[in-house]
Amino acid sequence: MNTLIGQGSWAAGALRRFSRSTAAMLLAVVVAGYVALGVASSGAFFEGPSVRVFLQYLATPILIGLAQMVALCVGQLNLAVGALGGFTACLTGVLMADHGVPAEVAVLVGLLTATAVGLATGVVIVATQINGFIVTLATMTILLGAQYRLTGTRTVDGYSRTLRDLGTSAPLNIPLVFVTALVAAALLAAFMYRTVAGRRLLAAGGNPLAARLSGISTDRQIVVAHTLSGLLVGVAAVTATASLPGVNRSVGGDWLLPSFAAPIIGGVALTGGSVAVFGTVLAAFVTRLIDAARAQFSLDPSWVNLLIGLVVLGTVAGGRLRQTRLEKSPQSPTALPQPGGAQ
Repeated sequence: MNTLIGQGSWAAGALRRFSRSTAAMLLAVVVAGYVALGVASSGAFFEGPSVRVFLQYLATPILIGLAQMVALCVGQLNLAVGALGGFTACLTGVLMADHGVPAEVAVLVGLLTATAVGLATGVVIVATQINGFIVTLATMTILLGAQYRLTGTRTVDGYSRTLRDLGTSAPLNIPLVFVTALVAAALLAAFMYRTVAGRRLLAAGGNPLAARLSGISTDRQIVVAHTLSGLLVGVAAVTATASLPGVNRSVGGDWLLPSFAAPIIGGVALTGGSVAVFGTVLAAFVTRLIDAARAQFSLDPSWVNLLIGLVVLGTVAGGRLRQTRLEKSPQSPTALPQPGGAQ
């Protein structure tokens, strides 16, 4: 009996903590937004084909958000997410369409290439001690040129039927590319929360000095984070290639803002030391709902970026204000002693 009471108290406490979290707020926004769009469309948004399309094009925002989240957890920014994804997608498509490479081999080459670029980016940051912002900006510029070199002004669309089937398959109206994104999120959550390597990443991002004193190489964690980020971008490129009718130099061009929006809205700190896998997935849902609303009401596409940008800015500003209030709170260990008061 005591055991049951203890388990009930723990469950109640966990539910209470979740209800106050960012993830709970985002979950409520997702449910309310989806219902609102369904009502506005006279129920068409709830039908199978609409659900399938919505989830199909949700896979890539989830994956690029997770890729950016991994870089943020060690206090880094990855500006090359979109360029790397576009280059990888075009490389995969060109290998299949122009050189007759089987889909399995082309996908593997694409994943390995994206991972290798992430690894090289991390190594350059550590070796040169140049800010990751500058290094990833340079990487982005190089990859945009390489992407144009691969495709020029044409659209590559004659690639493998196997990969196209992956992009269109949707048992019970649940696309396989969306399932792939959820599996990647689950594996990443297990890695970050349950493994020593994941905890080292968080330690290196949260307090680099304390991590070094504990024997954790912060340089190594930066390399690991960018490598893992590159792998996730590679998976995003595969899902995009499978879902799109063709790939060209525009693929990945609009990925940068959503890649930052998902983790930041999801509750990840820009200063590092934290991850929010579930929150990032939910925030990707929110950005996808905004895009669906734009299509539903025939709004100008620029309004989508404007709204997402305002939400990101508001989230960052709100987090900064909350942190300032905590630092000034008398209970905060970092609060300055008040005149005439006990220290």
